[in-house]
Amino acid sequence: MSITERKLRHKAEVRASIISAAGKTVEEEGWQALSIRKIAETIEYSVPVIYDHFENKEAILEELARSGFQLLNTQLGKAKAKYVDPELQIDAIAKAYWKFASDRKEYYQLMYGLEVPAFGANNQTVELTFFKEIILDTINEIIARSDKKDTDPVMKFHSFWSVLHGLVVINRFIKGNKKNMSETLLEDCITTFISGIKK
Repeated sequence: MSITERKLRHKAEVRASIISAAGKTVEEEGWQALSIRKIAETIEYSVPVIYDHFENKEAILEELARSGFQLLNTQLGKAKAKYVDPELQIDAIAKAYWKFASDRKEYYQLMYGLEVPAFGANNQTVELTFFKEIILDTINEIIARSDKKDTDPVMKFHSFWSVLHGLVVINRFIKGNKKNMSETLLEDCITTFISGIKK
């Protein structure tokens, strides 16, 4: 391995360790707790080293949001791959989305700009394109098997995403038996969504 290759490899490793440390802090303490100094202490490098790889904390948060969408897309892809029937696929996708939002709350906040100034899904173009394709392909399959071939799949995609995201946000305010209420709401919304395409 040449000196140049070794340097590039080291740079990539340091960058990955910065993101890893930042992700751990965000998941354990919330995005508000993240700071350049804390990351430097965690990976045992000086603050200037962090700035060699990222312009500022916002750049690190953006990279974390991108990682969040990549993780979400992986989970959605795995959920979809378990089934052949598109109705079962869309059901599995919705539940995987819900699980991700429940299990990775801090990432979800970051990805959608919830309580995180200047962040949101619009920053993650490549990741969002893949996210859209996973869901849109399934919706197109449901439409193709329905009696409503003229249904607009893009509109249905946005309806589906809006419902899921809305449920995640509303879930923060549900009192009482939150788990049962949330699962019932999710099931009802998925059933209504599918029947709205088919009939």
